Amino acid sequence: MTIEERLENMERELGRMKRRNRWLLGAILLVAGGLIIPAVFETTAFRARAQVEGTAREVRAKSFVLEDENGKLRAALGITEEGSALVFYDENDMARAGIYVLKDGPRLILFDERGKQRAGIYAYKDEPILGFYDERGKLRAALGITEDVPGLGVFDDSGKQRAGLSMTKDGPILGLYDESGKVRGRLMVNRNGPILGLSDESGTIRAGLLVLKGQPALGLTDENGNTRTKLCIGNGGQGLTFFDENGKPIPIR
Repeated sequence: MTIEERLENMERELGRMKRRNRWLLGAILLVAGGLIIPAVFETTAFRARAQVEGTAREVRAKSFVLEDENGKLRAALGITEEGSALVFYDENDMARAGIYVLKDGPRLILFDERGKQRAGIYAYKDEPILGFYDERGKLRAALGITEDVPGLGVFDDSGKQRAGLSMTKDGPILGLYDESGKVRGRLMVNRNGPILGLSDESGTIRAGLLVLKGQPALGLTDENGNTRTKLCIGNGGQGLTFFDENGKPIPIR
């Protein structure tokens, strides 16, 4: 397999990884956007308790409230139009954890002392997702499995993905993105060996470094992705080749 073919394979794998990570981000934003904020379960909404006369083996109600010795709300279980939820509160009446079963799947949400979402576990369309959020409640990292392929995405403070790691059937692949979402760095390891690719602002690979059958090779391309310079080091020595715009080797005099 040539340098060009291996770089093309990496390009295709990275494209698949980007699609998986975009799905992962979209899924998390969807479930996070549809999250039933614990404020829905206001204390007043749970003040009505099921009245049971005598001893009963079964109690039916639409909501339950647990209070501490001071009458403060500490837990609430209820049903809404979106689904069911169990929310736990701290001594300051701030929601700290919630278990939800909604139309798009179950989720477990953890909140900080200010009530900001900081972590969430989702089962979205039967595919698990774990999300981590900063102090402003913005998604910063996500781990999930889509199409039986595990992936990790890292996002900046504006919510744009800046790095992605995925374990494909051919091996692991790491992608680094700029602020516009273009892939600028790639690292992949498959059955043939490691590959490192660097891209310009258009996403075209301009430099590739790989080890093929134990022999390192470096390729440099033009703006169209055509290899213009190739350096290979093997058992027989080293070789440097220059190519014209048509991909034909240029004789070195």
